[in-house]
Amino acid sequence: MTLQGFFVAAPHDNGDAVMGHYYEVASGDPDRAQVWGYSDRVSYAVGDVLRLHGMALADVVRLTISRDGVVPLVVVETDIPGGFVATSADCSVSGCGWPVRFEMVVPEGWKSGLYRVKFAVEGHVSEHMFVVRAAVPANKVLFLLTTGTWAAYNDWGGSNHYQGLTGVGGAEFAPQVSLHRPWANGFVEWPKGAPRIPHASPLLTKPRYPHMEFARANGISKKYASSGWAAFERPFALWAGVQGLGLDYATQHDLHADAAALDGYEKVVIVGHDEYWTWEMRDHLDGWVARGGHLCRFAGNFFWQTRLSADLSVQTCFKSRAEAEDPVGDRTRLTSYWDNPAIGRPAVETMGLTGSAGVYAGWSRCAAHGSGGFTVYRPEHWALAGTGLGYGDVLGGAAKVFGYEVDGVEYVIENGLPRAADAGLAGRLEIIGLSPATTLARSTGIEDADEFIGDADAVDLALRVYGGASVGNVAKASRGNGAMAVYSLGLGSVFNAGSCEWVAGLIAGDRVVERVTRNVVGGG
Repeated sequence: MTLQGFFVAAPHDNGDAVMGHYYEVASGDPDRAQVWGYSDRVSYAVGDVLRLHGMALADVVRLTISRDGVVPLVVVETDIPGGFVATSADCSVSGCGWPVRFEMVVPEGWKSGLYRVKFAVEGHVSEHMFVVRAAVPANKVLFLLTTGTWAAYNDWGGSNHYQGLTGVGGAEFAPQVSLHRPWANGFVEWPKGAPRIPHASPLLTKPRYPHMEFARANGISKKYASSGWAAFERPFALWAGVQGLGLDYATQHDLHADAAALDGYEKVVIVGHDEYWTWEMRDHLDGWVARGGHLCRFAGNFFWQTRLSADLSVQTCFKSRAEAEDPVGDRTRLTSYWDNPAIGRPAVETMGLTGSAGVYAGWSRCAAHGSGGFTVYRPEHWALAGTGLGYGDVLGGAAKVFGYEVDGVEYVIENGLPRAADAGLAGRLEIIGLSPATTLARSTGIEDADEFIGDADAVDLALRVYGGASVGNVAKASRGNGAMAVYSLGLGSVFNAGSCEWVAGLIAGDRVVERVTRNVVGGG
């Protein structure tokens, strides 16, 4: 397998598109055309100083900054200094440490939004991105970008919270990851012709992952479809633009740092994959909802607690190694599953749903041959008004909006209707729709066994959430669901379509998915 562009194989890479480890990094060859850059922060307000760090073979780099949207708006186009700088092997953990190449005060005329940064020299182009947030609300709806999960999946430089170059053997995932590095290829712009994740392999064959096969063959990050602006938030932003729905923008990092980050907004929208949250993010969101805010969540996999450094540039998550390795003194801040009893703050307290209730759907052997949508149980609910759906119908099945990671809840059926049975809820949960999900990739034998998922996640959940990896607990961890529900909390509420792939329905122009989105968020 030949890796294209600036991708290199890790020393322990086995060449496999799914199980192997390859990554994008600056070349150490000072004769190779290249240009890279990153911003010193993930977001800015008007009046803040934007600083871009970079390295390049050329003496001069062409810089273009544009506000992304249906019609992108170029706000900066200029030449900036280049110059080659060596990049440390641990750049994904400690940051690249490149010099500042451009800085400016964010001007009054820059509207809140996602800004794309293009660095270009002859023979190479790379992209970065940052957010401009509104000083005061300009719209009723705030779009909260899932930058904690972006940071966790970004594998530029070799390490993220999944695979890496750390540990004694240099082959372990990194518990700490830095924002001071470029975003991996595929995070800013969706690769042309790239598949989304949901995929049902033929039964009795080894599961395949076309998105990772595509990535390796085309020199793209294997995590391009799991996280990033291009995969989830951008499709929603473009849809909202066509609908005439005004949005202000902020990031999870802003929410972490500022208890008032959501104040002044009637609704907050989260889209896609929001797997990683800090304690402070939850505190600030919970407070806003309790005071009367309405969260519109079209996202899945609310799962891990993280910590951020004082300057917000380094994210920590020890995950399944937390009990043994996380040095934090206060065990409620353990960077493990939110549903780990040691933390004492179940995920359902904030979202009404949890990733621990099922997680996987629509790929591998994890409910991959299911309906692809939510089975409707309460068609009279206001969120489904005007859809025409009835009891037992499936919402979004053709577009496969249910996957690839989902959030659910323990429930019982009474008179044909599901009712939440989870004692960890802090408010009232009304379930609108459900579909099965599982952490266990079942197989009949070695011929259709899945190395990538297998039973590892079910065993780990059983061990850390359910009290031990007994046969019964592993079975419990393997029988789950994803739900669409409304969670009433204090004076506010959370509408939760607990699935990463909701935006697939907007991309496909699914009329019913669009109608539900408008019912929940407004506009159009």
